[in-house]
This record gives sequence, C-alpha cells and structure tokens, in this order.
Amino acid sequence: MVKRRVDEKILDVSAAMQGSLVFSDPVNLRINGKFEGNLATKGSLTIGSNADVRADISGEEVIVSGTVRGNIRASEGIRLTSTAKVFGDIDVAQVTIEKGAIFNGKCRMNEGKISLEELSDYLAVEEKKIMEWVEGGKIPVEKEGSKFLFDRAQVEDWIAHKF
Repeated sequence: MVKRRVDEKILDVSAAMQGSLVFSDPVNLRINGKFEGNLATKGSLTIGSNADVRADISGEEVIVSGTVRGNIRASEGIRLTSTAKVFGDIDVAQVTIEKGAIFNGKCRMNEGKISLEELSDYLAVEEKKIMEWVEGGKIPVEKEGSKFLFDRAQVEDWIAHKF
C-alpha cells in the first residue's frame, strides 16, 4: 500500500460552514461544528461527536462520532463510533460499527474496487489520461459491462513499481 505523509496538513473546523470542501492533497480533516454541502478529501476525515453534518462525503478513511445526514463513500474504510448517527447510504471497502451507533441507510461493500471517476479523483489525474493507460495495457483494469473497475491494491502496487 502506498503511504502518503499527511501529518503536517491538519484542518480542524469548529465553526458553522456551508459549501464545498475539496482537498486534492492528503489532509487530516476534523469537523466539530455544523457543515452543510459537500466534502471530498484524501486522507482522514473525522466527524466529531458534537458535529452536525448535512453533506455527501467522499474520502479515504472516515470516522464518524457525530451526526451525518448524507451519503458517505470511503475508499479505505469507515468507522461509526458509539455516538455516531448516520442517515444515508455508505459505499465502503471496510466498515466498523460500534455498539450504540445509529445507522439508517444501505451499506455497499465495494471490495476495494473503484470506478474510473474515483480513480481519477484518487490519483488527481484526468480520466482521459487513465483511459490512455487502460488502452495501452499499462494499468490493471477489469471491465464489467460498459464500466471499468480498478482494484485499489493492484493500482497501488502498480504506482509503487511504476514511479
């Protein structure tokens, strides 16, 4: 697994915010206040126990201790602590739900498979460039109907040996 250094990029949001927060570089983000909109991050996202979030969330590792109303996509994993309240669907590779957590939604285990769009976001590379790699046989890919799916572990191995 490719590890990225994220310890120097920590953002702690305790105020009320509205809009979109998008991070293309790895960051450790913690939301402690109210947030409404969209959250997209690489690295770790923690929703604090007093947080009230109304947003669709995408990230690598997501830890929820507060309230989230919206869908969550976590490419590496999600943990709902005992104080978590999630009202929405989750799409995740690994899930941990502690006793006392409230989860009202659907859970889809993606088994480490990511779409072209997710891979583009993850690598911060345009989809067109990834398709060039696919057509040239340079990146491991599976085709399911008309969709391309990429195994996260294979992609990380490919990156480690390629660069």
